[in-house]
Parts: sequence; structure tokens; C-alpha cells
Amino acid sequence: MEYGVLLVFIPTFFFVSITPGMCMTLALGLGMSIGFRRTLWMMLGEVVGVALVAVSAVLGIAAIMIKMPWLFVVFKTIGAMYLAYLGLQMWQSKGKMALSDDKLQTSQASNLGLVAQGFITAIANPKGWAFMISLLPPFIQSDLDFAPQLALLVSIIMISEFVCMSIYASGGKALRRLLMNQQNVKTMNRIAGSMMFGVAIWLLMS
Repeated sequence: MEYGVLLVFIPTFFFVSITPGMCMTLALGLGMSIGFRRTLWMMLGEVVGVALVAVSAVLGIAAIMIKMPWLFVVFKTIGAMYLAYLGLQMWQSKGKMALSDDKLQTSQASNLGLVAQGFITAIANPKGWAFMISLLPPFIQSDLDFAPQLALLVSIIMISEFVCMSIYASGGKALRRLLMNQQNVKTMNRIAGSMMFGVAIWLLMS
């Protein structure tokens, strides 16, 4: 893939991943209650689940595009508009995603149960599906081999998710206090929202 494409994709996905959400708050809660090492089991399930969502989203859209190539331009435009909408929503969130004690989960599950918890959380997240469907396909370049591109993008997603969850799971009480402050969360949301605006503009101009 072109370096320019990766330079847009990597920071965008990282900043979207690092903002508080279902999987990140789960990692923080488990990290504080059962420790980082056991939380790794949940993270394993979550990473696999996110990869499955990403591959399913791209393959579903790709199957349509192969039969109707003109849909690629249409879909890229719709994806860009949706990303701009998500960016606007994040700018207007006013820190509503700030954590509270009732969002932090604990678990007495076995290692296998933690894997299942992470996997189910990932595949049951509707925002995750919407984001993958809108963001990933436009980054696939039609003049290059499909499989290597998909493998690279999904690998980047898995690494980004793992790094972000590790930050949350090992952050402890200091990170918890940081994310309970609405102003801090609003700043994170606006950074992620700005990145999404940037990607939307890039997609429309490319």
C-alpha cells in the first residue's frame, strides 16, 4: 500500500480506538479488578472479535463492488460523509463519554470466559460495525491486490486495539481519574473527531 494511505489510516484509527468506549472501559475495569495479566485474556478475545468485524465488513462491501464497480465511488463518498458526521458528533459530545463507576466492570470469569467476554463485546458493538463499514473499504486501493491490503489494515487495527487496551488495563487509578474528567474526555473526542474530518476530506479529494 502507499505510505500516504497508511499515514492517514494509522493515526486516525489509533485516536478513535483510544477514546473511551465499550472495549476500553472494559479493559480499564478489569485491569483494576483482576490485574493486567488476566485482562490479557479478555483482550485476546476482543482483538479477534474486532478482526472478524473488520474482515466481514470489508468482504461484504467488496462483494458488492466487484459486481458493480461504480459503487466504489458512491460508497467512498457516502463513507466520507458518514465519517464527517461521526467527527461532528464527537466534537459535540461535550465529554458525555466520561467514565463513571457504574461503567467500570469487574469479572470473576475463567480465562476462557474472559476471552468470550472480550469477543462478544467486540462483535456486539454496533458503533464498531458502522465504523468498520464506513472507514475500511475506502482505504482499499482498487489497482492493488485486495488480500494483502486487507491483511495489512486488519493487522494495524489489531495492534492498535491491543496497544490502546493495554494502556487502559495498566493505567490504574490515575487513568481512571483522568477519564472521569469531562474536559479531558472532550479533548480526546475532539482530537479523534478532527482526525475523522481530515479522513473525510481526504477521501472526497482522492
